Amino acid sequence: MSDPSPPAPSVAPVPPTDTLGYPVAPDSDPVIALRRDRLLAALTLTAGLGLMVGLPFALKEGAEFFMPTAVALVVSLALIPLLEWLERRRLPSAVAALLCVVLFLIVANIALAAIVVPATEFFRLLPTRINRIQNNLAPLLDLYSSLERYANRTLRQIASTPVRPSPTAAVAPPSSIVELAATSAPAVIVQVFYAILVSFFFLSGWTRLRERMITERASFGGAMATARVLQEMVDDVSSYLGTITAINVALGAIIAGALHLLGMPFPLMWGGIVALLNYIPYFGPVVAALLLAVGGLMTFSDVWTALAAPAIMYGAHLIEANVVTPLIVGHRLTINPVMILISISFWGWVWGTVGALLAVPILIIVQTILSAAGRPDIAGFLFEHGTLTRQKSGEGRSGWRLREKDDE
Repeated sequence: MSDPSPPAPSVAPVPPTDTLGYPVAPDSDPVIALRRDRLLAALTLTAGLGLMVGLPFALKEGAEFFMPTAVALVVSLALIPLLEWLERRRLPSAVAALLCVVLFLIVANIALAAIVVPATEFFRLLPTRINRIQNNLAPLLDLYSSLERYANRTLRQIASTPVRPSPTAAVAPPSSIVELAATSAPAVIVQVFYAILVSFFFLSGWTRLRERMITERASFGGAMATARVLQEMVDDVSSYLGTITAINVALGAIIAGALHLLGMPFPLMWGGIVALLNYIPYFGPVVAALLLAVGGLMTFSDVWTALAAPAIMYGAHLIEANVVTPLIVGHRLTINPVMILISISFWGWVWGTVGALLAVPILIIVQTILSAAGRPDIAGFLFEHGTLTRQKSGEGRSGWRLREKDDE
């Protein structure tokens, strides 16, 4: 009688894994998998919320570093088309980057010199023109005084006790201009020099950086997505800044010509101020009109002639904002106006005037990245299973919509 054959060795079942090789819960227990996914999504959303709360304060406290860095990166993105044009002419990357930075500095210095030097001379005369401003505003001040006397008389008749004036806190006088310049100028010079260096090194290494970011991707789809996002970001920022700059320069030239015919001194300065402030949507034109009103009241002896300057400026701005800019820009860069207001308010609070000027370009960069990478789907996390959503816009180039966790 022969011996029976030995039993076959038992093989342990291999747990199922996902596409990355990590074990997943068996199909027989989908509740565990769902709880795990929602726990990870909750942790991610909590970390993102904490980052959103803490980031503004970090940006504001570190403005000496973050602000010139952001300026340098935005300017560099706008100069990349010129850099690529120079590189196609067989210029080395370092030489092309140097030419781009030098050209930008020349244009910026000419523009600032045309604005700052006359503005300093003009507004230096403000203390000597207070009487003229008061005389121009005398009818309005008389009307306001009459209304104020009527209001006070009515309040005295209604109130049982006289209204006590609220105490005013004493404000320490500001430091002298010499002291302010001595303390702030070195920091400004260091920040400008730092921003120039960041722009130069970013532009000189842009081609190699882009190639490395594309070639280091693990898949062909990832490489193509990276290339598409980089190209869209450069195209959107450069086209926006280039188009808006051309429109603002034309608007400033028109305003300067109109003010010259009106007899306003330093018309090129006012045109430059209008062009610069027009980079800030909604708020910039209002500030420019107020400055023109002050300048007109300082210059002309008739209040209606003085107010004609801001009226001309704002009328030209309304035509530009409602006819010219939509006709030229079209729907290539469709941005929610609410998001523009939020961005201007946020970056203006963080970095002041410089932040307000950078608000729209930064919003374009963030919008381009989020449209490709996906944005947090809070409603999907609360009411469905999804946490990251990528949507196709009306003219979007991504061409697809994906919900990471599908109910089907």
